[in-house]
Amino acid sequence: MTALVRRESGVDRRSVIVVAVLALVTLTLVVLSVGTGDYEMSPGEVLATLAGSGTKAQYLVVMGRLPRVLVAILVGAALALAGAVFQTITRNPLGSPDIIGFTTGSATGGIVTLLLFGSGPGLVSVGALVGGLLTALVVMALCAPHGLLSSRLVLLGIAVSAVLVGVNSYLLVKANLEAAAQAVGWLVGDLAGRDWSFFVPLAVAVAVLAPIVFFNGRALRMLEMGDDTATGIGVDVHRVRLTLVLVAVALVAAATAATGPLPFIALAAPQLARRMTRLPGPNLAASAFVGAALVVAADYLGQRLLESSLLPAGVVAAALGGAYLLWLLLRRRA
Repeated sequence: MTALVRRESGVDRRSVIVVAVLALVTLTLVVLSVGTGDYEMSPGEVLATLAGSGTKAQYLVVMGRLPRVLVAILVGAALALAGAVFQTITRNPLGSPDIIGFTTGSATGGIVTLLLFGSGPGLVSVGALVGGLLTALVVMALCAPHGLLSSRLVLLGIAVSAVLVGVNSYLLVKANLEAAAQAVGWLVGDLAGRDWSFFVPLAVAVAVLAPIVFFNGRALRMLEMGDDTATGIGVDVHRVRLTLVLVAVALVAAATAATGPLPFIALAAPQLARRMTRLPGPNLAASAFVGAALVVAADYLGQRLLESSLLPAGVVAAALGGAYLLWLLLRRRA
């Protein structure tokens, strides 16, 4: 109750500090990541180049690597916002789009698009969106009549996700070798080769969808207190829930289309943000910055962990997220 009073009476000071620190951490990771590659650059050289003081060669290197880290930032923020929405609506820390199958559904839509129509970012985005929305409809239909508040949601989502994983495997087996290799590379979740053609549609999607989530932030906090309480305060529960579910699925689809599925970011980011701010509710701004920092860090570690080869960001995210999920489950059991 004290936290709620602090929040309603003004901006929470700790939240502001957390967001500022996360922004600084993300910026530091961006500088380190831009300087990583065959042509190594120190943080000072990267900053000087961004300020317009670098050489022509350094400028070309930085501009070539910058879209990759910008895509990482937007993907992390999009997944984190989607995770915060679903975890708040379901009132379940495991109610994340990558646990309840929405990310896998977006991946299925993306695979179908890749195999049938090619690898254009716009086409894959549409396919991922359709796949995510269809999966959301199936999961919600199976949870009826209790909807997203059903205690069966996580189990049903895991079941649907398992079925979709089988569908994805079948599609890859039946595809020709070249198309299957392209789809497998996308499924791993990788930021390599991401240029401005990937950044622009993702930036447009996030610019349109993220403000809708923040605009409904207060209503989302009220939903966490229960439908009756939210309705008594004046929240149109059904409209807000439907709007946010559609927007969250679209955010997952846009992020998945840009990099392929990145596991556990949507699950971990909102929970880490809540622990950092020590506040209930979705903590949207902090969640977005945590997600951005996690994806940039996963991509940076993937380039640094092994000297002989590069690890896709999805592999690093899966390893870190798996450890976090195990810790979360053990903590809930205790």
